[in-house]
Amino acid sequence: MAKDKTIVEDVNRSMYDFRNEDKDAYRFEEGLTHDIVEQLSKEKNDPEWMREFRHKSLDLFNEIQMPDWGPSIDGLDMDNIVTYVRPKDSKMSATWEEVPDEIKDTFERLGIPQAEREGLAGVGAQYDSELVYHNVKKEVADQGVVYSDLESALWGEHADLIKDHFMKLITPNDHKFAALHGAVWSGGSFVYVPPGVTVEIPLQSYFRLNAPGAGQFEHTLIIVDKGANLHFIEGCSAPKYNIANLHAGAVELFVGEGAKLRYSTIENWSKNMYNLNTKRAKVEKDGRIEWVSGSFGSHVSYLYPESRLVGENSTSEFTGVTFAGKGQNLDTGCKVFQSAPNTSSFINTRSISKDGGISTFRSSVVITANAKNSKSAVNCESLMVDDISRSDTIPAMDIRTPYADVGHEAKIGRISDDAVFYLMSRGLSEEEAKALIVSGFADNVSKELPLEYAVEMNNLIRLEMKGSIG
Repeated sequence: MAKDKTIVEDVNRSMYDFRNEDKDAYRFEEGLTHDIVEQLSKEKNDPEWMREFRHKSLDLFNEIQMPDWGPSIDGLDMDNIVTYVRPKDSKMSATWEEVPDEIKDTFERLGIPQAEREGLAGVGAQYDSELVYHNVKKEVADQGVVYSDLESALWGEHADLIKDHFMKLITPNDHKFAALHGAVWSGGSFVYVPPGVTVEIPLQSYFRLNAPGAGQFEHTLIIVDKGANLHFIEGCSAPKYNIANLHAGAVELFVGEGAKLRYSTIENWSKNMYNLNTKRAKVEKDGRIEWVSGSFGSHVSYLYPESRLVGENSTSEFTGVTFAGKGQNLDTGCKVFQSAPNTSSFINTRSISKDGGISTFRSSVVITANAKNSKSAVNCESLMVDDISRSDTIPAMDIRTPYADVGHEAKIGRISDDAVFYLMSRGLSEEEAKALIVSGFADNVSKELPLEYAVEMNNLIRLEMKGSIG
C-alpha cells in the first residue's frame, strides 16, 4: 500500500495546518521571569491589582511541583516557551474589514466570519496572544448582554464584577499550570447575561495559535445571572510545528439561580501541542450547566472540566468525545463536586484510540454529607481501532452520605470484524467502514453540537481514519 495511506502525518490537514509567517510579529523573549511578567503587565495596561496578582501567581508557579500522575510532559520546557506574541499590525476591532489581511485570511479559511453571518449572536477571535476581533449583534446588546474582550472589560463599567470573579473558581494555588495562567494570561472573553435574559442564538470564541514555540493563555469569564440562558461555543486550532507549543487557558463559568449555560468546545490543536487547560463551573440553586466537549488534537492533554453544584436542585451534564491517534496521549474526563441537597450529575463519554494513541478517561465524583438525595451517573465507553493502541478508565468516587444514588459503567472494546465485513459487503471500503463505525460510536456527542461543529467533528474522524489500515 502506498505510503500516503499508512500514517496520519501524511494526511492533508490543510484546513488547520496552514500557517502564516510571523517574522514581523512582536515576541517576548523565551522563558518565564518576573521581568517578563512585568513587561506583560505593562503591555496589557493592567490595573495595579492585576499586576500584583500576576507576580504572586509566578511565585506560586515556581513553588508548585509538576504533576507526576498523568502523561509525561517532560518535552515541555518553559525556558523555551514564548509567553506573549503580538501579531503584526494587530489591534482589537469590532468590524471585520479592519482586521489585518493575513489574520483575516486565517479566520476566513477556518469559517469564522461565515459562521457569524449564518447565525451567531456574537463572535470573538483570538490570534496568538491578542483578541483581534470582537463583535456582538445589536439586538443581543440591547438585551443588556455584555460580550467583550476581557482586557478592556477590566477598565469598563463591569470592572468590579470581574475583580470579584477573576480566578476565584480556578485559583493559582490549584496546580502549577493554573499558577502559570495567573501569571501570563492574555486575551479571552467576558460575558455577562442579565437576570431573566435568554440569548436565543449562540455566542462564539475562536482561538488560533499561529506562532511556533509559543504559549496561549486566554481567560474566559462567563456570568449567567438568575434565570438567564446562554449557549457559548469555543473552538481552537493551531498549525503543526516540530517544536513544543503550550495551551494553558482557563474557563470560569458562574451559573446563577435558575439559570442555564451550555458550553460547547471542539479542540483541534496540532500534535506538537501540550494542552493543559482548566475549566470550572459554579452552579447555584436550580441552575444547570451542560458541557459538550470534543478533544481531537494535541500531543498531550490534561483536561477535566469541573462542575461545582453548590445550590439545591442544581444539575450538571457532561458529554464528551476524545480521539487519540499516533503520537497522542490524551488524558481527559470530568469532575463533579455536589455539596447541596437534590443535586444531580450525568457524565457520558466516548474515547477512540488508533495507531498507538493512548486515551485515558479520568473522572471524579464527590458528594458531600450535605448533598442528601443527590444522584450521579457516569458512563464511559472506549473503542480501540487496532491492537497497538491503549485505553484506560480511572474513575474516583467519594460519597459521604448514605442518601445518594450513584452509578458507574465502563466499556472498552475493539471494532468488530463482523461489522466491518458486513459494511464492506455492502460496497464500502475497509477504511470507509471503520470510519462509519467510529462516527456512529461518537454520535451521541456530535448530535449535541451545533451543526457546523458536528460536521467538523465527523470530518476530523474521517480524516483521522485515513491510513489506519495497512
